[in-house]
Amino acid sequence: MLEHTATGNQALGGVVVVGAGGFVGSAICTRLTAEKIPHLALTRNDVNLLEPNAVTKLQRLLHSGDAVVFVSALAPTRNNSMLIDNLRMAETVCAAAAAQQLAQLVYISSDAVYADDANPVTERSCQQPSSLHGVMHLAREIMLRAALKLSLAILRPTLIYGAKDPHNGYGPNRFRRLAAKGEAITLFGEGEEMRDHVHVDDVAALASAVLRRRSQGVLNIATGNSISFRRVAEMVVTLAPQPVEIRGSPRQNPIIHRHFDITDCIKAFPEFHYIPLSEGLARAAKESA
Repeated sequence: MLEHTATGNQALGGVVVVGAGGFVGSAICTRLTAEKIPHLALTRNDVNLLEPNAVTKLQRLLHSGDAVVFVSALAPTRNNSMLIDNLRMAETVCAAAAAQQLAQLVYISSDAVYADDANPVTERSCQQPSSLHGVMHLAREIMLRAALKLSLAILRPTLIYGAKDPHNGYGPNRFRRLAAKGEAITLFGEGEEMRDHVHVDDVAALASAVLRRRSQGVLNIATGNSISFRRVAEMVVTLAPQPVEIRGSPRQNPIIHRHFDITDCIKAFPEFHYIPLSEGLARAAKESA
């Protein structure tokens, strides 16, 4: 669970977003701008975390009292080479951050660190990833904890969707793009799996809240409302400009559901309310039009 070390009413120092050019990083920067929180947005063009001189370059951009949001990653991690590169990127951030007196580091991780059969998932669920992507995030979390003696907040969002998602993963993002083109949505099996989906703006809002409260600890980012992929497809189709077919397909893998107990999130931020999936999908459709 998160522990708040500030009230949220005082002015923040500088915030540095490492990975500001990505889907989640850019959403966080948009949120910080809207809240008039001063921040430095660093993309790969500013600091390539895999270059030999990356530690020195990043260290020069950090100042005592800064808070750092580390969201840069090669994702999803599909092979050993990507895994190693992601760990090298984390090593760069660890080395640069350790050389400065930072106020806080916020790491955007993933619920992929949890075991597949952890239901309902809480912040104390078994961390036993079954994918290289989950292994990568868990290894990064361990690296940050071991290397840095500062306030560390680890945020573990579940499946993220939004208009600017670049990955086109199975679920809301792929379904929206297929429906927009009038193409059939093909489900795995009959789309029975139940999953939680979180809008990227909610990830950004909670990251901002964690910065303002100087929170430390672990927080899952999930709505607590899991629905089937078939239901997601049906919701997407109702927003499509033309009729779209939903098809089943022969099932290749067993059905695995994932549900979240979001008690810790409610306790940490009782005033926060997640965007309902129907509203989030409508927002994404409008922004993509």
